[in-house]
Amino acid sequence: MNSANEYTLRTQLERSNAVRSNIKKLYIYVVLVLIVAVFSVVKLGQVEFFGRGHFLSPDSIINLLRSAVPILTLSGAFTLLMISGYIDLSVGSAMSLSAVVFSWLILNGVSFLPAFLVTLVMGISLGFLNGLLVMKLRITPVIATLVTLNLFKGIALLIVPHGLSAIKGSATKLMPAWINDYARLDVLLGLPWAFYVAILVIVVLVIVQRKTILGKYAAAVGGNRTSAELSGINAVKLVWLLYIIVGFFAALAGMARASYMSLGDPLSGDGMELDCIIAVLLGGTAFSGGEGSVAKTIVGALIIVCLTTGLMTVIPAFWQTMAKGSVLIAAVVLNHLLVREKVKA
Repeated sequence: MNSANEYTLRTQLERSNAVRSNIKKLYIYVVLVLIVAVFSVVKLGQVEFFGRGHFLSPDSIINLLRSAVPILTLSGAFTLLMISGYIDLSVGSAMSLSAVVFSWLILNGVSFLPAFLVTLVMGISLGFLNGLLVMKLRITPVIATLVTLNLFKGIALLIVPHGLSAIKGSATKLMPAWINDYARLDVLLGLPWAFYVAILVIVVLVIVQRKTILGKYAAAVGGNRTSAELSGINAVKLVWLLYIIVGFFAALAGMARASYMSLGDPLSGDGMELDCIIAVLLGGTAFSGGEGSVAKTIVGALIIVCLTTGLMTVIPAFWQTMAKGSVLIAAVVLNHLLVREKVKA
């Protein structure tokens, strides 16, 4: 009789754990569907962004995916860094600086390919600097990247001519019309090259995280750096490389934003670090590192884009920041609960 009761209890516990595991796997997709459903039935403002004023109209979906390119490009690399237990708060400023430098080069007669390569090299250099500060000088990641956040933003503001708010064409120097092609020109299904580059980046980073040594080592360092180093992993070089990778993709995202806006705005990346953090936490990546999913972060990024776009048509701008902050709190709490459950398991 006791054996039968124990078997029943064990079976019930296994079922309960299975249900809980499925909830953990599917909750982020449910959240995305709910947000899309809510904004599809809410009466949207007359905003040009939406085709015919409906959230799910083909035109609005295309515009939403175009505007999502920067965070889709950047959040995967940001996830790998956070899996390793580190963070970069300067990604938004690095993205802004890249947009400004790329636009300045184009406006001053540099052809696309050299401007593209120079901006990528600059992004790598920004990531290298962050890695130097954190891994060699051993400055706390939050402090180090807060410093570089302001440094990169200050450089971007210095490049912009006095009296202007952004690098853009003028009566004497016109911004080439083709600068919009990368992020606006219809290549396939109404979407531009920049979107398909972002998709390629996502696929590559998902493979890197799941199938390569880099992804496995990042999780090992984030889980327990001491144990990882004792097993032969060079944590300094690994995390430094991840900072460089984040800088590279911040530059790529900045060029996509410059192409989309047809100008280099030194404030265009403001808030991107917050968006990336929310997306990563919603995707279930532990804030302390050790585990995470690039694929789920991308779903989290789509949630942020849908939420931002939908809120912009429903509530005033000054309420939107508060709403994002509330989402961040919810993401942190949810992340904490999921991680705590995994620790218990």
